[in-house]
Amino acid sequence: MNHLVPQQAVTSSLVIGELALDGKVRHTRGVLPMAAMARQEGFQQIFVPECDASEAALVPDLEVIPVNSLEDLYLHLSGQRLITPQPPTVQDAEIGGALTDFQEIKGQEHVKRALEVAAAGSHNVIMSGSPGSGKTLMARALPGILPRISLDEALDVTRIYSVADQLPADVPLIRTRPFRSPHHTISHAGLVGGGNWPRPGEISLAHRGVLFLDELPEFGQRVLEVLRQPMEDKLVTISRAQGSLSFPANFQLVAAMNPCPCGYYGDPVKPCTCAPGTITKYQKRISGPLLDRIDIHIEVPRVDYEKLSDQRLGEPSAVIQARVEAARERQRLRFEGSDITCNADMRPAEVRQFCGLDETGNALVRSAMRQLQLSARAYHRVLKLARTIADLAASDTIQPQNLAEALQYRPRTLIN
Repeated sequence: MNHLVPQQAVTSSLVIGELALDGKVRHTRGVLPMAAMARQEGFQQIFVPECDASEAALVPDLEVIPVNSLEDLYLHLSGQRLITPQPPTVQDAEIGGALTDFQEIKGQEHVKRALEVAAAGSHNVIMSGSPGSGKTLMARALPGILPRISLDEALDVTRIYSVADQLPADVPLIRTRPFRSPHHTISHAGLVGGGNWPRPGEISLAHRGVLFLDELPEFGQRVLEVLRQPMEDKLVTISRAQGSLSFPANFQLVAAMNPCPCGYYGDPVKPCTCAPGTITKYQKRISGPLLDRIDIHIEVPRVDYEKLSDQRLGEPSAVIQARVEAARERQRLRFEGSDITCNADMRPAEVRQFCGLDETGNALVRSAMRQLQLSARAYHRVLKLARTIADLAASDTIQPQNLAEALQYRPRTLIN
């Protein structure tokens, strides 16, 4: 086609699309990361399927030409009928946003507080309680108090959904934090990612958002254990004979479980029908190393009738979110210039630098290490949690009361 299309028409240009037998250009998944790569490699213009043009136009300083058919592309390149470039557009899409406002949740003030602390520092949480106590309801309300997603984070999330071909139609940019809630029957590949051509799994689709695992002990043990590495590295790598692919997996884990198979162990109203050995076996489905990676362990009790029937509303999610945003801003200033964005991401060096204790605090942690038999990992997690609680209180230093609250969130009834 050199004699039909001028060479300068395709200089510094990249063409992306799937061509149908009738000459139409079909939708292609992963257009956003390909457009970003094109700009990085020095391309100035990119030709994409018309239906994917708004997604590609998210990349700045790159001219995007929407193509409907091979004929349209030829007419454009030959100068007979030029195609108008796609203007930059930014739209919003909600991927599993908050379904409940915190003001509608009756009682459970200490659980709401724990979720506020979790949101402020991006800490992992596990809630344990009898059926109907509100664990799932509060987990689904959590996105309403998370910090608003930044543009860079939104682009990260959108790239993943583009590769997974789960980007909502006609909405190129996801502007809310993802909330993923897979069923406990999910496979290993469904959670981590996989396939002949590897695609992101649920833990990558929850990147920069929340991964909610309801009925945690019902998940397969192999499925749960595979969470350990992504929770530490914020990355999941899938290896195949052709090579390896890495997907980001910086998610906040929120889990819920019953204390026993019947669900009523420790309930003050309904007696438990499980044998002691059955309870122990049920709780041991979650390994100690996985539990050790969870910062906040909270018991969710049954809600009294008086609280349920009270017509007064609680504190709105917007008010809690404002406190969370203020705490996150302190963390952004603290970690400015590094790859750390929140307290939960701190490594031992940052813990040593930013989580110093006074004499009273050291004595408190020393006693807790002995009584609760905390591991080195749990020790660092307590300090990071105390730092978040101090940030919520706008304190530059970790106070003994901050440490005391952080220690209250260590597990007691779950098996370590």
